[in-house]
Amino acid sequence: MVLLDGQALAKLKEKELCSAVQRLSLVPCLVVILVGQDPASVLYTNMKVKACKRVGIACHLQSFESAISQDRLLQAIKAYNDDPQVHGILVQLPLPTHMDTREVIESIDPHKDVDGFHPLNIGRVYSNSASKGFLPATPMGVMELLEHYQIPIKGQDVAIIGASNIIGKPLASLMLNAGATISLCHILTKNISFYTQNADIVCVGVGKPKLIQAPMIKQGAVVVDIGINKDEQGNIVGDVDFDGVQEKVSYITPVPRGVGPMTISCLLQNTLLAAKRVETSSKD
Repeated sequence: MVLLDGQALAKLKEKELCSAVQRLSLVPCLVVILVGQDPASVLYTNMKVKACKRVGIACHLQSFESAISQDRLLQAIKAYNDDPQVHGILVQLPLPTHMDTREVIESIDPHKDVDGFHPLNIGRVYSNSASKGFLPATPMGVMELLEHYQIPIKGQDVAIIGASNIIGKPLASLMLNAGATISLCHILTKNISFYTQNADIVCVGVGKPKLIQAPMIKQGAVVVDIGINKDEQGNIVGDVDFDGVQEKVSYITPVPRGVGPMTISCLLQNTLLAAKRVETSSKD
């Protein structure tokens, strides 16, 4: 069994990003918008700010009270859309319940949507033309991990558990584009084991600890655990029963230090790409 060490790969990527940022004629700038003080969201935004600092990307954290109106938030996003010094914008999810998340995400300029959630960028993933947009950071991180460890995707059977717009659906498209046969399971799937037991690669991200047990995995499978949860003792765990499946799998991501660091790494890569495009267009 080999661990898919996302933390180690993210560190390698950061070294490459540092060099790439230094070669630019401008300083990439990312705006992170945080609405409210949800503890997990505060933790994630602080991690993104620190990662930007490590690679030389200017990061502005814009915090709003949870009671802010949606119109006020949209005004702030428009101002950042119109600011030529800002290359990337992301809104930390989830948003307060009084806001329409879809409308907020769609208000971000697609050319600055470094989270890759805007419908235009999602559409480019589905149409296999993502090179003109931005890949969603978590699915992008999963694909980079598999590529780094030289795990083949073409011709493989892949089961994806969780059909969210942020992870499951775009990951399914990327896998399909790479030549895999996809099973996309969700809360209404009658028998998840039917799909996981026959999969060469299993990816799961639903937020349910130990959802995937050893009998659900075939011998030698690759398991990518995208889930982040806390168990009864307060430990960070994934959606896979790691102890139970580790003797059966060929590769598996640890939680933490697996997909999470790669998500942030890919966000930084997208921000650099956005800045590069601005630099290139200014020279034309």
